[in-house]
Amino acid sequence: MSNVLSYKNYNGTVEYSKEDHCLFGKVIGLKSLLSYEGNSVQELEEDFQNVIDEYLQDCKERNVAPEQPYKGSFNVRISPELHRTVAIYAIENGKSLNATVEEALKCYVG
Repeated sequence: MSNVLSYKNYNGTVEYSKEDHCLFGKVIGLKSLLSYEGNSVQELEEDFQNVIDEYLQDCKERNVAPEQPYKGSFNVRISPELHRTVAIYAIENGKSLNATVEEALKCYVG
């Protein structure tokens, strides 16, 4: 079971408010705050999709590029020892450090 909604390459959280007796969430990976809610899973999913569609339409009308949550680049902080070990592994296997990390991540998350 996943607590993440996905639509048009955007993802959002799924949370429950006991006080308000509703589901709610926000689009993750953006600087802009895009939130949605619903009284059922179906309503939540519909509102999530509507928020994304409205955001994309607003960007189009304002002639600005919509934010992309995943650009394919991110910083990772690891110990110097692990950094050295991975770098040596990459060199010994004729790969770049980026290619080695990408391969490791693919193995980890499938």
